[in-house]
Amino acid sequence: MAKASKPGERPRKPAPSAADDAAKAAAKKEKSTKIEVDEDDPLAEIRSAQKEEISTEAIPVSELKKAKYEKQIPGQFDFEAFDSKGFGEGYSKEKKAEMEKMYSGTVTSVDSGEVVKGTVVGINNRDVILNIGFKSDGLVPLAEFKEMTNLKIGDVVDLFIEERENAMGQLVLSRRKAKLVKGWEYVQEALDKDLIIEGFVKRRTKGGLIVDVYGIEAFLPGSQIDVKPIRDFDIYVNKSIEVKVVKINYTNDNVVVSHKVLIEKDLEQQKAVILTNLEKGQVLEGVIKNMTNFGVFIDLGGVDGLLHITDISWGRINHPEEVLKLDQTVKVVVLDFDGDKKRISLGMKQLTPHPWDALPAEIQVGSKVKGKIVNVADYGAFLELQPGVEGLIHVSEMSWSQHLRNPQDFMKVGDEVEAVVLTLDRDERKMSLGIKQLTEDPWTRQDVLTKYAVGTRHKGIVRNLTNFGLFIELEEGIDGLVHVSDLSWTRKIKHPSEFVKVGDTMEVQVLELDAANRRLALSHKHLEENPWDTFETIFTIGSVHKCTVINKNDKGAILELPYGIEGFCAAKNLAKEDNSKAEVGESLDFKVLEFSKEDRRIALSHKATWSAEEDRPAPAAGKGGKKPAAGKTSTVQSINQQSEKSTLGDLDALAALKEKMSGGDKSE
Repeated sequence: MAKASKPGERPRKPAPSAADDAAKAAAKKEKSTKIEVDEDDPLAEIRSAQKEEISTEAIPVSELKKAKYEKQIPGQFDFEAFDSKGFGEGYSKEKKAEMEKMYSGTVTSVDSGEVVKGTVVGINNRDVILNIGFKSDGLVPLAEFKEMTNLKIGDVVDLFIEERENAMGQLVLSRRKAKLVKGWEYVQEALDKDLIIEGFVKRRTKGGLIVDVYGIEAFLPGSQIDVKPIRDFDIYVNKSIEVKVVKINYTNDNVVVSHKVLIEKDLEQQKAVILTNLEKGQVLEGVIKNMTNFGVFIDLGGVDGLLHITDISWGRINHPEEVLKLDQTVKVVVLDFDGDKKRISLGMKQLTPHPWDALPAEIQVGSKVKGKIVNVADYGAFLELQPGVEGLIHVSEMSWSQHLRNPQDFMKVGDEVEAVVLTLDRDERKMSLGIKQLTEDPWTRQDVLTKYAVGTRHKGIVRNLTNFGLFIELEEGIDGLVHVSDLSWTRKIKHPSEFVKVGDTMEVQVLELDAANRRLALSHKHLEENPWDTFETIFTIGSVHKCTVINKNDKGAILELPYGIEGFCAAKNLAKEDNSKAEVGESLDFKVLEFSKEDRRIALSHKATWSAEEDRPAPAAGKGGKKPAAGKTSTVQSINQQSEKSTLGDLDALAALKEKMSGGDKSE
């Protein structure tokens, strides 16, 4: 009987019987042999068959160990074999060392970024198969071997390892990058050891050429191609050229090479030989390599010389290109040289006779010559009679007019001009010419004395203004002076520009003529009668006139009187009846205190019009601020005398009246 369980205890399972164990084993065996098929899974039968095949072919580990134990020699137990686990650990230590040695000899250890040697083992339409001694071969596109037209199996090339194993498990190689890495090494070596290397000019660029050096594009500046300037860079394209590396910039991957340095070494030797044998007066042959505004540089075969523009031709030229061309071969003579500074001065015109030596004998002072104007300056123009022979035409010899003008008003460069020889010095090779001598001197004509007699009137053009007057040209070669005081009767003109300007036409009258000294005094105001003769009767002393204040200063004011003349009023006489002062623009009554026809001076006073006190004008100062000398009476002095006499007369009358009145008182 089964025991009853206590309250709170879980009921115990009955112990399995022998029959139950046998049933479970049979079920387990049946489960291992039966194939359960899922009707919904179409691949269930295939998977079941694979499981069944695996289960039938599987060998228990105990059987493998048993077979391993049976191979051992009876009586010996190999504990190392018993403890071995995994693949390849069934070898002895000696066997392992031997196998490792054999394996290490066939497989090379490589790292990414290295450059290694590779052997071509296969070629197809797209790739080249290369063996670098690694566990696998690498592929490189056939396009990277396009310059190797004879590529074949067995060729050895440099390769750059990009990756030991990419995502596909392949070895990634590059021949193009290997060439670049090796190229930079070769370029650095060429710079360090100053080696001459060969490059290939691929194309031209701005300022120079692009040269392929070891697969690297280097820059060859135009100034480093040759010792002489190169104007056409295209002649070097697609050609090989020897160069030297002069600069490497790893930051910008820039390499600068030079071909000029190779030539300069040879030229230094030639230059030393030339300078040693150089002498003044030596005639050499050279090639024009450069042109400037001041001359040309000539290559004498390793050393340059300067041919100045003034030493090219005896005649005057504006630019060397007028007579010379680049790359032209010319003969020159050594004029001077400096061995220390290696400067050579050359001449070309010195190889021909001087044109002054061949000047015709009939050219003498007074003879007429013809030529071409080659230069115009401020002081004159140069007339070229023949190449190398020039004469100066001074501006004063271009016209009989005393008023000097700009030479460009008479002629310009290129004009064909006829002139007269004034001076000639064949030794100094100087000549002065004149143009005005081709015409008659207007001052020597017979009609000058009658035409410009005193009192005659003429019209002329104002040519020049000065502080003291102006010059009028009456005709070509005859000028006259109009003094500033002879411009107007009524206006006080300080400078002629207040009255007229240059270029105006003015009518004048001759005051004085001196034909011998070529002087003519003119006047503009004498075209009219002197109005001061009339003003003397109008502006009498004591008369009152309406005047306008036009200017004022500390000393007084300038007044505008009738008829357009001006007068002066002292500051104290500007006082008005209300004790204020007359201001500019006011029109008031003024009384004439002084009138001088000779000095054209009128003194007035406003105060005198309302005050009984009579103001007397101060005596006029003479030249230099001095008072008039004794014996020279003026209008002011006469007025003062009259005033004094009338004042003394009044005193006498008052005395007589006083006596009469006192006598009357006595009689009374």
